[in-house]
Amino acid sequence: MLEAETFVAPRSGTGPAADEASSVASRRPAWLRTFGLTLVVADLVVVVVAMTVAVVVGFDGGRSAEPLSGEDVLSQRWLAALLAIAWMSSLSLHLSRDRRVVGTGPDEYKRVVTASVRLFGLVAIIAYLGSAPYARALVAIAFPLGTVGLLVERWVARKWLHSRRRRGGWAHRVLVVGSPDNVRHLAAELTREKYAGFEVVGVCLPGGADEPVAVTTAEAAGLPVVGSLNTVVDAVRATGADTVAVVPSVGLTPTALRRLGWTLEGTGTDLVVAPALTDVAGPRVHVRPVAGLPLLHVEPPQYEGPMRVAKGVFDRVVGSVLVLALSPVLVSIALAVKLTSKGPVFFRQQRVGRDGKTFTVFKFRSMVVDAEQMLATLAAKNEHDGVLFKMREDPRVTKVGRFIRRYSLDELPQLFNVLRGEMSLVGPRPPLPSEVERYAFDVRRRLLVKPGMTGLWQVSGRSDLSWEDTVRLDLYYVENWSMTADLLILWKTLAAVVRGSGAY
Repeated sequence: MLEAETFVAPRSGTGPAADEASSVASRRPAWLRTFGLTLVVADLVVVVVAMTVAVVVGFDGGRSAEPLSGEDVLSQRWLAALLAIAWMSSLSLHLSRDRRVVGTGPDEYKRVVTASVRLFGLVAIIAYLGSAPYARALVAIAFPLGTVGLLVERWVARKWLHSRRRRGGWAHRVLVVGSPDNVRHLAAELTREKYAGFEVVGVCLPGGADEPVAVTTAEAAGLPVVGSLNTVVDAVRATGADTVAVVPSVGLTPTALRRLGWTLEGTGTDLVVAPALTDVAGPRVHVRPVAGLPLLHVEPPQYEGPMRVAKGVFDRVVGSVLVLALSPVLVSIALAVKLTSKGPVFFRQQRVGRDGKTFTVFKFRSMVVDAEQMLATLAAKNEHDGVLFKMREDPRVTKVGRFIRRYSLDELPQLFNVLRGEMSLVGPRPPLPSEVERYAFDVRRRLLVKPGMTGLWQVSGRSDLSWEDTVRLDLYYVENWSMTADLLILWKTLAAVVRGSGAY
């Protein structure tokens, strides 16, 4: 067990211990340098294109009766070049390419926007005070064009990075340090979300290899035990890790953790601390220093108040627009269902909504009329691992039904449930009463908000998800929902529906 008194950090920059530590992770992974250079080049291309468009379109715009003089043209180009350099510098100063923010989360996009707004805000003030028409043209054209271009470029770069990570590359090599249970939990979370780019290459347990039970359970989870809490630096050297993730453990006292940070100083190894707090979104967590301690303050989930009202207004307005815009599609599907199989066009079923209240959900009928009666004979063929029934080759599904289910077109009538206030555009999946009867205590928290036409489960795999993952995603949404998150889920839903993955 690690004792604070025995964990002695070498003095920074001196002695053989410091030389060994600095050789552990002083070299950044090659993929980081490659991706960082790619972002620089891509940013430069977007900025140059935006400035070029502003020069060609904005400065003169074809409105002058007389052509610009050579001196004016040269001044325009110099100004555009200087602002392009200033823009690139602003992106760097705001750390928009920092390895800690690129590839995941909203911080990267926020820094790009902040860097652009601050620069062009300053340019706008100077242009107004100095009556500089060329600068005003840049603010009016280059700024919006370039900012949108940078955001799109970063999104494309992120998708490229995620695709590389899903194939098993371009990830940080992580050494997890802490107690066995917490180590396994963090490793499972990092392994589940491969796009985040953290590959667990080893773990350090309190007793190291001398703790047989802990070692056995860790290795059973596919985690190689490479050291103890006293040999973290040696483990970093052995595994080539560039990140040390610390989870709670009895031996990791505040003094020991601080000394571990000192030991890793100058090595290029990132030290991250994972608190015993999961499935809580960033906006709900605030770090508040108290008496020198960085305390995490967790805001309670928001189920009531102005945000709920805003969500209801948004649902009804967007739902109305979608009903009008998709009316030809709704009519076409209704005719296809009616003309190809016997039975009603719509399928009505009791579902459980907010606070456990039941309501009638509307869907286009995609199965034969007696599908509910056939369910008992098919129960043994259930391909799902939870309370849901899912079957890829379900004989109850009609030909038209198979098509509309693949692209979630059968769920479009739920827009009327949205307009009636029974459902939301985004939320947990609406469960059946029989499913709710088997809910565990924590799963019932899904009923604190309205069910949705789409949700995290929709954009994360739909029927391909395990029951555990479905519950985890729904509970995460319930605890952390926001209008921004809803908009992002709606955007991702378009791609999920077009792919048709996980729908059957």
